[in-house]
Amino acid sequence: MAYKALSRSAAICMLMSLFSCKQSDPPEPVSTGNLYFSGYYWNFKNSNDTAVGPGPNRFTSKYNNIFLDADSSLHLKIVKNNNQWYCSEIVSVRTFGYGTYIFTTTSDLTTMNERVVLGLFTWNDHSFQTQANSEIDIEFARWNVASDTLLATYSVQPVWFDNATPYLERTRKPQMQVSKLKSACTHVFRWTPSLVSWVSFSGGSYPGTDTLASWSFDSSNPSRSKMEGGKTSNPIVIPAPEDSTNVRFNLWLLNGLPPSDNKEFEVVIKSFRFIPL
Repeated sequence: MAYKALSRSAAICMLMSLFSCKQSDPPEPVSTGNLYFSGYYWNFKNSNDTAVGPGPNRFTSKYNNIFLDADSSLHLKIVKNNNQWYCSEIVSVRTFGYGTYIFTTTSDLTTMNERVVLGLFTWNDHSFQTQANSEIDIEFARWNVASDTLLATYSVQPVWFDNATPYLERTRKPQMQVSKLKSACTHVFRWTPSLVSWVSFSGGSYPGTDTLASWSFDSSNPSRSKMEGGKTSNPIVIPAPEDSTNVRFNLWLLNGLPPSDNKEFEVVIKSFRFIPL
C-alpha cells in the first residue's frame, strides 16, 4: 500500500451506504502460489533484509510469520530476529476487478501498537501513471498516536498527507464501537466505476446485522494526482482496476520504526471473499 506519514486527520461525519450483492461463483484456480487461503492462491512478499515500502520495512516469510492454522485461518506476524524487525505481506495470484471485497478478521485489533498497521487492499504495480496503482484500502492503525481510538481507516487512493492541502475527502476514520474489534468482524468495500462504499460488521457474516461503521465516496469528488518517487500520476477521481490488479494483506510498521513496546504482533484473518460486479 501507499506510504503514509505520521499525521492523520481527525474523523469527519461519515456517510451511510449499504448494499446487497449476489453470491459469487466458486473461484477458478489460476496457478499455484506460496499459499492457498480462502479459495485463492497467494504469494509471499520477500524483500528479506532489504527495506521496501510500505514503511520502508523488511518483508519476509522465512521466520514462520505467515502461516495457516488448523482451521485454515491466515496468520500474519511482525517478528524480531537478530535485532531486526520483519513484517509480512501476501499478494493474490489471481487478479480482480470491480466488485465486493469481503475480509473477516478474528483477532483482537484493539491491542495494536501505535506503530503497527494492518492493510487489506487492492494494488497494481503497473497502473501508477493511469490509475494511481488502482488502490482501495481498509486499514487498522493508530498512526503513531497511542491514544487514538478510531482504529479503522477507509481510503480511496491517491491520498496525499504530505501535501500542504491534503486530499482529506479521500479518507475517513469512522466512529465505531471499538470494543467490537476485540473479536470477529467483517470489513467490506464495494468498488464500482462511480462509487466506492465501505461497511464493517460485528461477527463473521456478510451481510451482517450489527453495523459498526460505513462510508462512501462517489465520482462527484474532485480528481487528484498521486505523487510519489518524483513521479505524478494522471488525475483521477475513482481509480479503476486494470489487468494486473490484485488483493494484498500486509502487517507492517509505520515509517519502519520498531513497536514502541518492543513486542511482536500477530493478526488472524479468517477469510476473504470476492463477489464480482
